[in-house]
Amino acid sequence: MRFWTGRRVLVTGAGGFLGRSLVRALEARGPATILAPRSAQLDLRERDAVRAYLAREKPDLVIHLAAVVGGIGANRAHPGLFFYENAIMGIQLIEEARRAEVGKLVCLGTICAYPKLTPVPFKEGDLWNGYPEETNAPYGLAKKMLLVQLQAYREEYGFPGIYLLPVNLYGPGDHFDLEKSHVIPAMIRKFLEANESGAREVVLWGDGSPTREFLYVEDAAEGILAAAERYDGAAPVNLGSGEEISIRDLATRVARETGFGGGIRWDASRPNGQPRRKLDVTRAEQLFGWHSQVSLTDGLRRTIDWYRAAGRA
Repeated sequence: MRFWTGRRVLVTGAGGFLGRSLVRALEARGPATILAPRSAQLDLRERDAVRAYLAREKPDLVIHLAAVVGGIGANRAHPGLFFYENAIMGIQLIEEARRAEVGKLVCLGTICAYPKLTPVPFKEGDLWNGYPEETNAPYGLAKKMLLVQLQAYREEYGFPGIYLLPVNLYGPGDHFDLEKSHVIPAMIRKFLEANESGAREVVLWGDGSPTREFLYVEDAAEGILAAAERYDGAAPVNLGSGEEISIRDLATRVARETGFGGGIRWDASRPNGQPRRKLDVTRAEQLFGWHSQVSLTDGLRRTIDWYRAAGRA
């Protein structure tokens, strides 16, 4: 806890899914101030606004979570928007944080930055060995450029920025809008709505063959704060659970946990996305002593219970 004493911490994207969980975990550590501006208070796309905010608030530590994100459908519909806004927000924030002599910056990358056919498990050293999966390449490449910037700034200016690569996140408070949500909240909503309507079948995208790894959002928040406390290197670091599951098996598990007893039809005309995703998570354990705590089964149950109680999309 001594690390956090007296610190002024800026969290971008604090109102988002991961941001809300991270702020709760940060509050428990007792920093002097948590700065959590919404986009109306700090538009990261506007350089002058970023410069003025940092000069006024003088944060010691910046945790950059803000991003424009979505599932495969959203990425396909808005590749230009996803590239520009994710790139410009990070580039300007890092530059202005350097100019303001911020003590440390933690930047969140994305699993989408990895090449489409990366050998499993994904090791950080494979990050540059190919082009990302096409449906989310603009988003993945925009976020990967922030790693280049941080490493270049460390080399030229000695700026202390670190870069983390979280796998797919899920948990209470996730986005359940079917146009924007990722796979777990989309499945939960579809199966629960099928129960309510009496539908005998649920249609899911792809053929179910790809594999994914998922990280419970509270675990991710703890990993980010552990890195902020104990890691100060140039190398990117994966944050994940190390547990791989096929989308087909995931669907079966979510159906069981939601009580859906009907059939599942796979729409193979829809894209599958990257064939496999599973991270090598040893670097996080070695460099700052972090590993995930919540199993996928427990995390799914908590998420389903939260969504049922919330009663909203």
